[in-house]
Formats: sequence, structure tokens, C-alpha cells
Amino acid sequence: MTNELRYIGHSAFYIKTENSGILIDPFISQNPYAKFDLNHNKITHIILTHGHGDHLGDAIPIAKKTGATIIAIFELANYCAQRGAKAMPVGMGAELSFEWGKMIFVPAFHSSSTPDGQYAGMPTGVIFEIDGVKIYHAGDTALNTEMKLIGELYEPYYSLLPIGGLFTMGINEAAMAARMLRTKEVIPMHYNTFEAIKANPTELEVLLERQGQKATILKPNEAVEL
Repeated sequence: MTNELRYIGHSAFYIKTENSGILIDPFISQNPYAKFDLNHNKITHIILTHGHGDHLGDAIPIAKKTGATIIAIFELANYCAQRGAKAMPVGMGAELSFEWGKMIFVPAFHSSSTPDGQYAGMPTGVIFEIDGVKIYHAGDTALNTEMKLIGELYEPYYSLLPIGGLFTMGINEAAMAARMLRTKEVIPMHYNTFEAIKANPTELEVLLERQGQKATILKPNEAVEL
């Protein structure tokens, strides 16, 4: 079976491996553009980059229904556990090993609170390694020099970068991030879900082509093989 990375919409993705299914920032039921069948996809782990409602999304009810483990920074994981979900609290910078591969939380420059206003710990990005393929999900972030270090250490093949502006970096910054990350392909995210984060991903495609990199623009429910 081929591993795949599927775009759900906004910043939500699903990684399918032979025996596991990993949801990232599952903002699904409240996103009219999201496309994902929760009943016909195996879910074993849910990864959260931070606590905002458009990233925490449906994580708690999905975890309670499926038995999946939520993995998040300490404060956010504890918030989920207090609401009945199985959760694994972790810190920034530790490499974690699972049957499906490895992951590590890395810094993001943003904020993090839960929908009811509680502090949710540090916002993060996440590095995944699935059968040798490295994927960087940046979470919500501004352009920052940590990305240069991430590029030097991990050289992610795929980088999932926000481009919508206002709450995150925009298109020009995403192109600069791609250079620092030494990434092969960028999958844009966190755009066009709301009027306030309207962006044209083909503009990023042009900028990346000029610097010898590729933009892979996915519609909701489209996937790439890993």
C-alpha cells in the first residue's frame, strides 16, 4: 500500500500509512470547504499545532469516537484530556517514534488559546518522517529564522506553508520560507477559507518556479503519494 498525504482543507491534512491514519489540525465540521469522510478513514493519531478553533477543530469528538490519541504541547493536550479525549502531552524539540514513523514539534511564531479562552501552550510546527519522506507542517506562523535551522537539520521534501496573510505569513514570505527550508515542494494552506485570508496560490507557484522549487496546489480531498 502506498502512503499518502491528503489535503482536507484550511490547515487540515490526513496522512495514511499501511496501519495508521494521522489527522493534523482537523477543522472539518465547521469548514464548508473541507472534504473528509470520518467514517471511512482509519484514525489512530491526531496532531495539533495549537489551540485556536480552526486548528483544534473536531479533535476532541473525533478522539472520543475513534479512540485516537491526540498529540499536542503539554497545556493543549491536558485541555483535551480534561474533556475526555486520550491525549499525549509533549514538549518542543523531542523526537517521538511511532509505528508509522517519527515526528518532532518545532517553533511557530503565533499565539495559542482554546476557543473558551484558556492558554494552550506554545504554538508549533511539526516535522514528520514517514518511510524516509520528511514533511514539515508549519502550523500558523510568521516567517522566521527558525526555518533556516529546520532546513539545515531536516531538509523537508514537502513543506505545508500558510499563505493567507493577516494571521500568518503571506505569499512572498512563504517563498522566502521555502528557500530557507531547502524544500522540494510546497503545499500552500491556510488561505481562502475566510474572506480575510484570501490569496491566489498560483502567485506562489510563479515565485517558487523562479527559485527552482515547486508548488503543489491541492484542492480539498486531493492527495500526493509519499
